[in-house]
Amino acid sequence: MSKFVIECPRCGKYAEAKTGFFAKKRIECSCGNVINVRTDKLSSRKCPHCGNDVVFDQSQGADAKCPVCHEPINTIAEQDKTVTFTCAQCGIELRAARGASHYVCPVCDCDNDVVERAEKARISREGLASIIKYEGDNNTFVWKHPIEDFNLGSQLIVHESQEAIFFKDGQALDLFGPGRYTLETQQLPMLEKVYKLPTDSEKTFHSEVYFINKTVQMGMKWGTPDKVRFIDPLTGTPLEIGASGEMNLMVENSRKLLVKLVGTTSGIAWEDGPGFTKSLQASFRPMITSAVKANLGAVIKNNEIDILEVDEKLELISAKLHEKVNEGFAEYGLAVPQFYVTSVVLPESDPNFKRIRELHTIVLQTRVIQAEATVKTVQAQSQAQYRTAEEQSKAAIEAARRQAELERQTTETEVARREAERKVIAAQAEAQAARMQGLTEAEIMAAKGYSQKDVLQAEVQKAYAEGIGNMGPAISAGGGGSSIVGDMLGLGVGMAAASTIAPQIGSMFGNMQPQGNNQPAQPAAPADGWDCVCGTKGITFKFCPNCGKPKPAPESGWTCPNCGKQGITFNFCPDCGTKKPEANKGWDCPDCGMKNISFNFCPNCGKKKPEAPATWDCPDCGMKNITFNFCPNCGKKKGE
Repeated sequence: MSKFVIECPRCGKYAEAKTGFFAKKRIECSCGNVINVRTDKLSSRKCPHCGNDVVFDQSQGADAKCPVCHEPINTIAEQDKTVTFTCAQCGIELRAARGASHYVCPVCDCDNDVVERAEKARISREGLASIIKYEGDNNTFVWKHPIEDFNLGSQLIVHESQEAIFFKDGQALDLFGPGRYTLETQQLPMLEKVYKLPTDSEKTFHSEVYFINKTVQMGMKWGTPDKVRFIDPLTGTPLEIGASGEMNLMVENSRKLLVKLVGTTSGIAWEDGPGFTKSLQASFRPMITSAVKANLGAVIKNNEIDILEVDEKLELISAKLHEKVNEGFAEYGLAVPQFYVTSVVLPESDPNFKRIRELHTIVLQTRVIQAEATVKTVQAQSQAQYRTAEEQSKAAIEAARRQAELERQTTETEVARREAERKVIAAQAEAQAARMQGLTEAEIMAAKGYSQKDVLQAEVQKAYAEGIGNMGPAISAGGGGSSIVGDMLGLGVGMAAASTIAPQIGSMFGNMQPQGNNQPAQPAAPADGWDCVCGTKGITFKFCPNCGKPKPAPESGWTCPNCGKQGITFNFCPDCGTKKPEANKGWDCPDCGMKNISFNFCPNCGKKKPEAPATWDCPDCGMKNITFNFCPNCGKKKGE
């Protein structure tokens, strides 16, 4: 009884079996499949030596030979010389010699790179594809990650300018934005709905990841392969022109681009790339050419663009063609942010175009001649207008000068007139002020209880008192004589001084002359006097003979309006407590600022109580409510 290796028909793994009558006829593989040694001993395998697919008996063990090259085919050593991988196109499991470079799939005729496919199978089988990312060039729009069937827990990294689409069994599921993701059902909601996790130990599932570049690809060149025929809108001449330029392109809808254009290829770029579908440039060249040829002539015609001035209108032409071109790209999930027409090729050798140039030259010369004639006409008109304007200016200047001289003379006359009026008003004001001052002093004296006559009497009494005090001593010191004679002389001096001050009251001194019997006059009975603040007591005059201060007016008091008590000198009634009524509010002096004046003249400065101003309206300028003698607007005098 000998041992041999038998291949499991389900998983392709090898199990150990034995020959002999009592050997096991059924062997359980690690995948759970039960291998029937009798029926499964015949197997089809690719010979690692010659590469042919042959059928052989596995029960022969190490003696099994390839029927083509007669080399051992069923030993463990020979099995180590082969690698197992899946076809890149149809996905069938294949086995080839480890040293082989290419292997053509017998099912779909796909030429597989053995080293690449075997390495991908090893990475997926051993769980090494834990980081899934793309950091390639920026010219690629869509790129498929070469590793498939990722293990759960693998990390997907999507950069800021990218998006990633996750496929399971050929169906596009989740779309990932920038970030880091863990491939598990908690982060794949769509996957959780359509796929249940496997229960085997490897925990893998068939999956694919596509990366989409979201950056704007700048400077994509385009051009029309042949001429564009159109009719010149200005001359009606048929012409042929070409156009070329650049555009910017970006992915707008990742899922639409992947499903409708990329398909199952490894990706797509603007230009051709290995393993990619045909480039975007090749794919969209017919659409760009068709859109430009169909609309370039219409844009020139509708906007009446001169073919010789087309470079000045490139911005307008670019904007119009951009609208048409962008529609074709949008159908496949792409967008054209900017579209530029940088050059329009003119048919320089076309006879029709040469005639158009000649016509333009003639038109230009005609315009130059017309412009020169127009310039000369304008110059002549300008000179005539200048002379007319010069004469008009001289006349206006002379009229303005005369008007200014007249106004100056009128102003001088008016100034002289107003100066005279101001002098008259000033004289009247001075006279009025003097009169008001006298009246004010009289009213102040009346308010204090005395008059000018009382002032004169006080001055006389003061002079008399001073004379009496100097009679005796002065005469005694002056050279003798009796004291009576000296007193009389002093009295006479005082009397003379009083007579010079107030001759109109000289009669009041008659009673003070000495009597014929030379007896002094008897003093009158003393009346109730008053005390001055200077210290003089019992004064019976209205003025103090020592300091001349007037006798204070007696307080009259006030009468309570509530209980009728009279002569109250307090602020509140002592019987009922009623507050003293406030006096009628007077007027405020505008000159010295004295408040609450009840007289017609200010007792402080003599300012007369202002009367309500009488206003008037100017009959010349119409100014209203004027309080001055002259109108402040036009100078019109009041009453004229």
